[in-house]
Amino acid sequence: MAILNTEILGRMLLAHNFDISGDIVPALSREEFAQVFQVGLSAYEHLQCRLVNHPHWTVEILFPTNEFSPQQVGKMCAQALAEKRRSPTVEHSPSQQLNADTIPEILVLGGIKTTPPTSDSPDALQPGDWGVDVVETYSGAAFLQAIAWDATIAQKPPDSVFKVELREEK
Repeated sequence: MAILNTEILGRMLLAHNFDISGDIVPALSREEFAQVFQVGLSAYEHLQCRLVNHPHWTVEILFPTNEFSPQQVGKMCAQALAEKRRSPTVEHSPSQQLNADTIPEILVLGGIKTTPPTSDSPDALQPGDWGVDVVETYSGAAFLQAIAWDATIAQKPPDSVFKVELREEK
């Protein structure tokens, strides 16, 4: 008797919201942004990451829902981006290397899509997928206030949204 694989994959699409001066923290291209997660999540063999061809969404992550919650994946994404920002790179001279004072706060804000898709593109957000904004900002609190996060999520079921906040100790 064959046993069927009944693993259910969750789908998360990431967009990058870079709310910082590029003079202090270098902006990441779409390819660099995707690579952050392809490399940073590679230790988790059941997570799949790829660059998508979409004007808003940049990265698709497929994850087994029996192993990871969307919030857990969001936290891993925040940690991968923070690690990228902490590590020295070729484009930074030692004087430009980011330190705790210049590493931005990282927010990972997710919500499940409950409305019909806005596009027939396979890389568009589909009902049941998680749309996730990965935000780099000077002040997470100010950013959340500017987008009215609390009001936006007030009427949503708690299991349909998540927020991860990551800031370096200064």
